[in-house]
Amino acid sequence: MFQGKTVVVTGAASGIGAATAAWLAERGAEVLAVDIHPPRREAGRFLQADLSDPGSIDALVAALPAGVHGLANIAGLPPTRPAAQVVAVNLVGLKYLTTRLVPKMADGASIVNLASLAGLGWSQPEAKPAIDASEQLDFAGVEAFCSRHGIEGARSYFFSKEALIVWTLRNRWTWRDRGIRMNAVSPGPVDTPILKDFVETLGARAEEDMRTMDRPGRPGDIAPVVAFLLSDEAAWIRGSNLPVDGGMYSNLLCQMHGF
Repeated sequence: MFQGKTVVVTGAASGIGAATAAWLAERGAEVLAVDIHPPRREAGRFLQADLSDPGSIDALVAALPAGVHGLANIAGLPPTRPAAQVVAVNLVGLKYLTTRLVPKMADGASIVNLASLAGLGWSQPEAKPAIDASEQLDFAGVEAFCSRHGIEGARSYFFSKEALIVWTLRNRWTWRDRGIRMNAVSPGPVDTPILKDFVETLGARAEEDMRTMDRPGRPGDIAPVVAFLLSDEAAWIRGSNLPVDGGMYSNLLCQMHGF
């Protein structure tokens, strides 16, 4: 499926990123595995980068070859980290990398952003002012932005995923003239090294979600869906946000709308 394809995977050292890198490599992709830490197991060529640092991202893009066929934006920080760091990596750094890499991507390439069930609130009217303001957000302004919009604690993670989903939707046709498409995948709770951070931060809410689900997700549940959206078979899917969460999104929708 991926023979002759070059795919960049961020967050490739662990969790969903590592599973996605391995899944792609096993199916013939040349994987360029990006992370701030070296991966525990090799799946492709490792490139170190700090997605909170524009200089580091510029150096990464310069080191990447021309003709990249896919970008899986999976790197992210949990809500236990400082709010400005979470927004910088999960949103600002992701967008910065993507827009700078697009000129080096092949026509017909695919971009997949790892969002989250935590971004469900993107459609609520109260979320719109901050999401709109984030369209022009750069690294230098993250601290002031978070202060201005009351983004602190766990809210930083929720906001970063809300804004990421909207950014994906808005850019459904941005690079259509070159056939480059962008979509998102929204997992629910997944058994990765940062799952404990979510339970610790969200407390009773997270515990209720875990009781509702038959089990948390596994990285191997998410990786094939990311890979599908990267593949040529998904060429007619643009600007979509696919929930991969064991039914939690449907459960929440039914609750919200009284069904």
